[in-house]
Amino acid sequence: MSRRSPYLRAVEVDDTLPIDPAAVRLWLDDVERPTRWSLRPLLQLVLGALLHLTWFVKRLPLPQFRAHGLLQRLICWFCRHVVSPEANLLILRHYATESNIINFLIDNGAADGVAPLTLYPRRIEEMLTASFVDHDQELFRAFAEMGPWRPGDTPRPAAALRWDHWRPLDMADYAVPRRRTQVLDFESAHVLFMCLFCLLLTREEYRDAINGFNLDQSIALRVGELIGDPTLGELAYNKYPHYLVGPWNLSRRFLMHGFFTEHLYARLERLRTA
Repeated sequence: MSRRSPYLRAVEVDDTLPIDPAAVRLWLDDVERPTRWSLRPLLQLVLGALLHLTWFVKRLPLPQFRAHGLLQRLICWFCRHVVSPEANLLILRHYATESNIINFLIDNGAADGVAPLTLYPRRIEEMLTASFVDHDQELFRAFAEMGPWRPGDTPRPAAALRWDHWRPLDMADYAVPRRRTQVLDFESAHVLFMCLFCLLLTREEYRDAINGFNLDQSIALRVGELIGDPTLGELAYNKYPHYLVGPWNLSRRFLMHGFFTEHLYARLERLRTA
C-alpha cells in the first residue's frame, strides 16, 4: 500500500494527460520532501525579491557582462551535492524531452538543412557542456531556421510521420550518484538558480530565456497540426510569445513548462510506439 496521501495516489495513476510514469514517480517523490513545504516558501520570498532587484539593475543602461562557464559550474556543483536525485533526474529528462519534440518538428517540417538538437545529457557532469544556456539558444536557433511553419498536408497518417532524430528515454541510462547532502527539492533548487541566471547572463539572454517558455503554445499548435490533435495548443500554460514578460511568476511558469514538455513527449512517444 502506497504511503502517499489519497490525492497523490490518485495523481500517481491518473494518465488522462499522458506523462511518463517514471517522471510522475520522480516528481511525487520529490514534492514530498520536507524542504518543499518548509524551506521553499522562505526562499521564494527572499530570493524572489532579490531576483526582481537584480532584474532591475540588469535593465539599467550599464555595461553588460556574462559568465556562462561559472554559471554552469555553480549549478552542476549544487546539483551534485545539494539537489535531490529525483530533481536531478527530472532536469536531465527535460533536456531529452524538449530536444525530442523540437527534432520531431524539424523532421516533419518543410524547411531543409535545419540541424537537429543534440542536447541529451545523462549525467550531471555532461551538463557542463550540454549547457543550460545552450538549451534555450538551441530552441531559438531551431525556430529561426525552420522559418514560417508550412508543414504541407496535415494531419498526417501515423505511418507518414518521421522520427529520424527521436531518442526514446530509458531511465536505466541515467546515473545520478546519491549523497546524504542531496536534500533540496526541485522547486527550492529552481528558486536558488533563478537569481544566478539573472546575474550571470546578459539582460537580453535572460529576457529571452524567461520568455522562451511562451513558445510552448507555438510548439503545441505545430505538433497538433501534424498529428491531428487541435487540443494541444490549449493545454499549454505559457502562451503568446509576442508578449514579453519579466520574472514575475517565474517559478510557476517554469514548472508548467516542464509538465507540458513531459506531456507532449509522452503523447508523441505513445503515437510512435503505437
